[in-house]
This record gives sequence, structure tokens and C-alpha cells, in this order.
Amino acid sequence: MFTGLVEEIGNVAAVTRKDGGYQLVIAAKTVLDGAALGDSIAVNGVCLTVTAFDASSFTVGLAPETLAKTDLGALSSGDGVNLERAVLPTTRLGGHYVQGHVDATGVIKSFRPDKDALWLSVEAPRELMRYIVPKGFIAIDGASLTVVHTGADWFDVTLIAYSQEKLVLPRKQPGDKVNLEVDILAKYVERLLKPAAAAGLSQHFLSEHGFIKEGAR
Repeated sequence: MFTGLVEEIGNVAAVTRKDGGYQLVIAAKTVLDGAALGDSIAVNGVCLTVTAFDASSFTVGLAPETLAKTDLGALSSGDGVNLERAVLPTTRLGGHYVQGHVDATGVIKSFRPDKDALWLSVEAPRELMRYIVPKGFIAIDGASLTVVHTGADWFDVTLIAYSQEKLVLPRKQPGDKVNLEVDILAKYVERLLKPAAAAGLSQHFLSEHGFIKEGAR
């Protein structure tokens, strides 16, 4: 598990395709501290397993499912990537619960400067929008960010000056893809409410549990 607090920007050192496999070698520094084979590192929000490492880089393999659901297959040598090590029991949870399991890719619609902040608007699959709410969490390329506004198939966030320096997002362009992971808590709530809805008891269930006040139905 991760928190969505990116530790550093690494750089793709090599992309290798061999015997049907796909590997990335990523130059890094901070995330190599205490590294071990089998460790999990989030690369642009995708939880990947370290298969080799040295003093200045680590290697990860990409499964076909990973290539299909994320934008990692479009990376080239020299590209920057957001990196974060898996959390420890002593880690401060400064972001939100991020699994590193990307739900889908979105597309950057626009950037808009606002004094020292930067607005970022992202087009997202409509089926994900029910999990994306104003003031809720969203992981974009592994970075935990707060949703500001939403539409039928889009949402926006703002990047403070510090985030602009620490993330790869400002380096991208409108039309580029980004990895999206919605808040897992929203999915759990939806799953818990499905049986009640299927039984036609959703209103009763919600009111009994304090989600709907009497007279507000």
C-alpha cells in the first residue's frame, strides 16, 4: 500500500522487450534506500515489483494486464516518473490509501495557471466518475490530490508550487494520458449498499444507518 506522497521523480534509463516480456530500468536515488528484491515501488501510481537493482537504478517487469490498463507502455528512455516506496507500519499517512492498482487512464484536458498554483483538468471514463467527488481523493500518476470540481466525464485539481516541482504532471501536455486510481473506500461503500438496493430496501437501509434523515427522502 502507498499514501500517494511521491518521494522523488525517477527517470527511465532503459525499456527492454525480450521473449514476450517487458521491463523498465529506472534511475533513482531515494527509493533505493533500503531496497531489496521483491520490494514494491509505485511507478506513476502502478505497484510494481523490484526484480533487480544496483546503486543507481532498479528494474521492474510489466505484465500484459499492466500494459493494458496503464500508460506505462508508452514510456521511453529519459521520461520522468513519480516514485514512491510501499508504506511501513510507522509511516505517516499524509495522503490517502493508495493501492497502486490503476483503475483506468485519463487524458489531460488542460492546464491553467492561477498565481503560483496550477489547475489541471482531466477527462476520465464515465464509469469512474461516480467514485470521484468534490473534496474527495484521487491518485493521478500515483500522486494523492484533492478533487475540486467534477463534470459528467471530467474533474479538476490544483497543484501548489511545491507539488509542481515534485511531480511529473506539469511536464506533461494536454492530450497526454495519466494513470487514475479512485478512492478504494468509495468502492467498498458501493459494494456494501448493493444487497440493500437489490432487495428494494436501500431507502430504509440508508435511513436506519443515518445516511438519510427522516423527511429528506
